[in-house]
Amino acid sequence: MLCAFCGRKVTLKGKVMRSDTCPHCSRDLRCCRQCKFYDPHAYNECKEVSAERVIDKERANFCEYFVPRGSSSSAPERAADAREALEALFRKSS
Repeated sequence: MLCAFCGRKVTLKGKVMRSDTCPHCSRDLRCCRQCKFYDPHAYNECKEVSAERVIDKERANFCEYFVPRGSSSSAPERAADAREALEALFRKSS
């Protein structure tokens, strides 16, 4: 991904944690400005309608919908999690 603050490339390994920072400018990586859902023109500046409002978009937060900008890695994980939950629901009722 590219850092939203300094514009330099950041290589991600695994999940971005709240304490992770850009190795170049030391700004928070897990913040709204670094998320693919961030949109300054959207309601609450976020395209994810289920996300809770975050006031400071440049500081680390605990948003469960965070996906690094330029990444699509979380979409298959969320789909797999949803499929697993659905299958578990039907297993319990049988």
